[in-house]
Amino acid sequence: MLKFAYFAVTCAMLLCLFVCFERPAYAYIDPGSGLFLIQGISSAALGILYFMRRRIKALFGKKEAQSTSDGDSN
Repeated sequence: MLKFAYFAVTCAMLLCLFVCFERPAYAYIDPGSGLFLIQGISSAALGILYFMRRRIKALFGKKEAQSTSDGDSN
């Protein structure tokens, strides 16, 4: 967990540096390229969620299992 925190802080610092030292880009991007980029990012995110679905279910499933053990004794 500590490694993830260091990684997140490092990424945030790099992002801040990229924003601070930006230069004007003399380039043209058509609207279809932006949509293609959004589609690629969203499909990658959904692919990661699909791949990690068992771990996500286990993360949320433990809380539900503990709450049902405290149920009524009818």
